[in-house]
Amino acid sequence: MSIDPEFARDVREGLLRTPRELPPRYFYDALGSQLFEAICRLPWYRVTRGEQLLLERHGAAMLDGLAGSAAAPLGVAELGCGSGQKLATLLRAASAPVGGVTLIDISAAALAMATDHLSQLGPWPVHTQEASYDEGLARLATSRPVSDGPLLVLFLGSNIGNFHPSEGRALLGRIRRTLRPGDALLLGTDLVKPERNLLLAYDDPLQVTAAFNRNLLRRIDEELGGTFELDGFSHRAIWNAAESRVEMHLVSLRRQRVTVAACGLDLTFEAGETIWTESSYKYDPAAVVADGLAAGFGTGTGAGVDAAPGGVRQWIEPDSAFALTRFLVTP
Repeated sequence: MSIDPEFARDVREGLLRTPRELPPRYFYDALGSQLFEAICRLPWYRVTRGEQLLLERHGAAMLDGLAGSAAAPLGVAELGCGSGQKLATLLRAASAPVGGVTLIDISAAALAMATDHLSQLGPWPVHTQEASYDEGLARLATSRPVSDGPLLVLFLGSNIGNFHPSEGRALLGRIRRTLRPGDALLLGTDLVKPERNLLLAYDDPLQVTAAFNRNLLRRIDEELGGTFELDGFSHRAIWNAAESRVEMHLVSLRRQRVTVAACGLDLTFEAGETIWTESSYKYDPAAVVADGLAAGFGTGTGAGVDAAPGGVRQWIEPDSAFALTRFLVTP
């Protein structure tokens, strides 16, 4: 297997930091993508079910005003497509033709799953980009799924929560600059909820999330020549209320030496030393709207399903405490 130089660079830089950390985008190799799909089905992880309910109940309203025309139909692009199930749900609600779909994900396995799912649903062409969000946005700016029609960008699953709030706002700005008047963004955000519910979602009793977390070490071993022993690290999830985020860490259970050949690393982990693998920020609904408006989306100030067309519209699933917010690009 060839070595991904970006993966090797990021692992080296992250493991040399204090505290040590690894970027969460590297969770999603073939096995990691399958484990995440399993997490989404767990009863304690309510994000996916809440978002799915919103798409089923309000999909038509989310597409309202984005119909395009027969000559220039709607194009759809999704950042971080996963299995494609949520996008498929939204497309079923479309009352007007969809001219093309672009899927952007760093996981080849996820792109394959989503392409298979969507290809069975409709006649539209499905284009894939195995790329980071920024790489995908750069390509999307010059190669839209439908050149002349409106474009709806989906950023679902609270993926924006993996970014520090300032980085998340900057990403919203980059998405906005990729779009033109008449386009829109549909953004998923997980909301603040009781600590017990949050921790069960990230440290489930079946330990699927623990396996997902430790799989990152297995990937380093296989792809970069690492010597991590998976039974030498435990999974830990904590709620950092001051920063409004759930953190995931891998905790060294003993003093141990680890090498990573492709990164030129020879490390000693002390017992209790951690590797920070993910932050998942939780939001306030009004703050989500404010961030989108600050990034240049829309002119409306209303939130809720009764907000005026052309403004910002937001739908909240109360049982899972999850929000979907649509931002239009206005002239």
